[in-house]
Amino acid sequence: MVSAVAAIPGGRRARRFMHLDVFAPRVGAGNPLAVVLDADGLDDVAMQRIAAWTNVIETTFVLPPTTPEASYRVRIFTPSRELAFAGHPSVGTAHAVLAAGRACARGAADGTRQLVQECGAGLLPVRVEGDVAAPSLFVQAPATQVLGRRQGDDPALRTLLGPRLSEAGGALIDSGRRWWVAELVDEAAVRGWTPDFGGIAALAAPEQATGLAVFARCARGGHRGKDGPDADVGLVVRALMPVAGGYEDPASGAANAALAGYLHATGQASDLGERYRVSQGREVGRDARLELVHEAGRIWVGGRTQTVVDGTLHW
Repeated sequence: MVSAVAAIPGGRRARRFMHLDVFAPRVGAGNPLAVVLDADGLDDVAMQRIAAWTNVIETTFVLPPTTPEASYRVRIFTPSRELAFAGHPSVGTAHAVLAAGRACARGAADGTRQLVQECGAGLLPVRVEGDVAAPSLFVQAPATQVLGRRQGDDPALRTLLGPRLSEAGGALIDSGRRWWVAELVDEAAVRGWTPDFGGIAALAAPEQATGLAVFARCARGGHRGKDGPDADVGLVVRALMPVAGGYEDPASGAANAALAGYLHATGQASDLGERYRVSQGREVGRDARLELVHEAGRIWVGGRTQTVVDGTLHW
């Protein structure tokens, strides 16, 4: 991977910088991501300061890999801390690396084209599908562990969600970050719910969970096989985190990958199949689309990324 860090007056450097829209079928529909492509020479403090300055949910920093198996190395920061893995930063960073010509996808043993991302969660393959000029990218997510299931009559979930909670209930799961997940009775229950972030905090805190992902199935509701923006959507999902007074993620790759792993591990994905699409973010003014693939016991999460800004960061 070739880096291009140029010195400028004042001790700062000119670094290739992109602002992306991830899991976005069109600009403005997905989840923003800032990417610093030339992160050489930035220490932990500087990366955290940049991530706080960009003030998007995550900022990534691309570095040379430390192992020949990897195409590149990435570090992922929120405005307040570093993460070992996150879905939309992984997909978006792969888009940036390809767009900037910093790495090339290689033929894999399964016949697909792949990159290999080195990150805090280890070496994760990234699959490249479709048109070279506008590919769909899929990252293989860490495995999901089901830490505990709750039925539809569980007092904590029932208090928080009321009659919206389905009989299937929910679970506490872990795929690098812990999430509570809960299935609601239908799409209208998901889209129409006003989240109780205080209640979500009370649920999440004892287990150190990131938050709560609520979902409902669309396959039974008739979206599949229909025309329009929701064609072939299998689930609607909302990912809710009790931070800064309450935050709803417009498109969470990590939450959706963990949820897909849970559904397949517990035999609840037969109606979804091995590949399905998710609608997320409409409740916060977005309209993201994510694709989940179950293959050989592992989950891949991906979709399209749009480049919104391609320029230079002076830092």
